[in-house]
Amino acid sequence: MSAPLHSQNVVALIWDFDKTLIPGYMQDPIFEEYRVEGPAFWREVNALPSFFAKTGIRVHPDTCYLNHLITYVQHGRMPGLTNAKLRDLGARIRFHQGLPDCLRLLREELGRVEDAERFELRVEHYIVSTGIREMIEGSAIRPFVDGIWASEFIEAPPPPGYDSAGSPQTSGPPGGLFPVHGISQVAVAYDNTSKTRAIFEINKGVNKDPGIDVNATMRAEDRRVPFSHMIYIADGPSDVPAFSVIRQNGGTAFAVYDDASEASLEQVERLRKDGRIDHFGPADFRAGGPTLKWLGLRIRQIAGAMVDQRREALKDRVGSAPRHLGA
Repeated sequence: MSAPLHSQNVVALIWDFDKTLIPGYMQDPIFEEYRVEGPAFWREVNALPSFFAKTGIRVHPDTCYLNHLITYVQHGRMPGLTNAKLRDLGARIRFHQGLPDCLRLLREELGRVEDAERFELRVEHYIVSTGIREMIEGSAIRPFVDGIWASEFIEAPPPPGYDSAGSPQTSGPPGGLFPVHGISQVAVAYDNTSKTRAIFEINKGVNKDPGIDVNATMRAEDRRVPFSHMIYIADGPSDVPAFSVIRQNGGTAFAVYDDASEASLEQVERLRKDGRIDHFGPADFRAGGPTLKWLGLRIRQIAGAMVDQRREALKDRVGSAPRHLGA
């Protein structure tokens, strides 16, 4: 049998974003910039599925807000909302207490695991969100993150015939081939179900080797990050599909709740009773708090099991050194 494709030495923490890493929604800085009432925008978004259903069109409730943002741009309510602008606005995102520094602290938990450095174990952080990638890219958490899966926009789609043989459209307005007035199309949209695809991409290592097809058959020992090495952190019922994929495959599911909300606490307790999650804690990531303590413990447990496995492998594969008779 051929050698495994990957060394499987990674503990992966996979984070939801809205209501998990931040108190509200990442789009709030957009609304503040353009003086749009956030509650009114979301009220319109929530009404879109029934609005379109009257015409026989079905839209996805998780992602129709993306098109509604484009509608605001087209109607002049959010002029100049480009990808670059979204990234700039991402710098205004306010995180829960303890973030983003807690991601660094969680990496350092491996320093408390004997032989973790010897076996080259490491912690990686990933964000999988139905939010906007450019905003996450521009936020304070980006330097601590190893990869992001989130929705993206196109600004200037090429016109019909743009690739016609022998007549390339090489001339155009100053600054680029096509004019850019703002976001105009959805490039990719993540909903709460398609987030599970991102988890499989992390599992198989698609993010490290784009030549790997996420739908291709792959031996368990060839997958870069086994599910048992994953911790998925999110805030509630919308993440049940991801929680289920993680737990059914031997991984760890952790929910955070708003410590000021009794309803939020009751919600995560229901998830625990229903077997959706392993544990929960407040959305407070300061050092010494219960959430960071439990996540650190779980990292050490996973890493400890990895070290034990490697020690056993060394015993099995490396023979004893010869000794003098009678020694």
